[in-house]
Amino acid sequence: MRPSSARVPLLIACVLLLASAGACCGPGKGYGKRRHPRKLAPLAYKQFSPNVAEKTLGASGRYEGKITRSSDRFKELTANYNPDIIFKDEENTGADRMMTQRCKDKLNSLAISVMNLWPGVRLRVTEGWDEDGHHSEESLHYEGRAVDITTSDRDRNKYAMLARLAVEAGFDWVYYESKGHIHCSVKSEHSAAAKTGGCFPGRAWVMLESGGRKAMRDLQAGDRVLVSKESKESRNLLYSEVLTFLDRDPMTRKLFYVISTEDGESLSLTAAHLLFVWEGNCTGEALSSEGTIRTIFASDASPGQCVLTVEGEKDGLLKERLSRISRLRIWEDSGAYAPLTAQGTLLVNGVMTSCYAAVEKHQLAHWVFGPLRMLHSWTGPSPVQGKGLHWYARALHWVGKVLLDSELVHPWAMEDTDR
Repeated sequence: MRPSSARVPLLIACVLLLASAGACCGPGKGYGKRRHPRKLAPLAYKQFSPNVAEKTLGASGRYEGKITRSSDRFKELTANYNPDIIFKDEENTGADRMMTQRCKDKLNSLAISVMNLWPGVRLRVTEGWDEDGHHSEESLHYEGRAVDITTSDRDRNKYAMLARLAVEAGFDWVYYESKGHIHCSVKSEHSAAAKTGGCFPGRAWVMLESGGRKAMRDLQAGDRVLVSKESKESRNLLYSEVLTFLDRDPMTRKLFYVISTEDGESLSLTAAHLLFVWEGNCTGEALSSEGTIRTIFASDASPGQCVLTVEGEKDGLLKERLSRISRLRIWEDSGAYAPLTAQGTLLVNGVMTSCYAAVEKHQLAHWVFGPLRMLHSWTGPSPVQGKGLHWYARALHWVGKVLLDSELVHPWAMEDTDR
């Protein structure tokens, strides 16, 4: 029996309140203090986080060219006059204070963490924007996207923890570079991670139960598509209805991460979208008990990781297998589509993906979208889908920004609901 139309809004309102309350009681930024603060592990000497090269997609991204005071891009830099930060400024030109807004935000956040952990100690910047050519070729210092830091007391025993605090503050790459300083850098203001949300392009395709493929731009709620369902014992492939779209914008153009595999699959998805990867032996064979599946943001994917793909067997059945990522690149494409299925999964361009974005944990996202899936189990798939972010996703995005740890949420999701 379907609920009356008057009961549905009340049900959704109650669930949102429960979700908010649950988040407050969890490890996020709920009301009151945490009972069990998470212990931070200092970085080791010469360690960098994330564990990829600085100018790669999973870190601060590629070099975009030197910024000079006479260039048009100089207006992208802003001066940091935070009194809680000491700027060495050896050149006496104020250059070390110049940085991108993203770098400034992360640095200011780090300054607060330093004072909280070590009362009376301030953050110190020894190198910021470089306009004199003192760094190596293609250094991010030339773009105002990198800083070298110490503490004001220059106590080198603090630097390992200072590096960890920088990671926690949201720097996109942190390197315990030398005994004398920590190097930190951020993504470009134009980067895919800062400008895109969680979607697939219009040309991406799904596999239909009726046979053949269908482009995202032509996909409709009610279409039955190939998904994966996981239980405690096994994972099974099945066909399931598209319930609605969490985001849908046929006219937009976005930057997509293009993930290519050794077996020829090529999947395009935005930076904050979740991707399943295999932790364990990756031989290209079927999934075994010698490994586990976890989700990562597309922007954190790297060559060598294994994704879940689907292949046909001689008897016509389909099965999941592993395929190693061979290449990553960024590509601008048209359309933005994020279908939702009852299982929270979807095969796109031959690769099994999550339906969710922004929050790194697939199971957490699947849980909070449970009420929306339940609603559609009563009312059926949405016959009409408007343009833009679904109202439920928008509401949960706001709740997540307020209540969740920033480490669980993609940087895009912490900044703008319309990206």
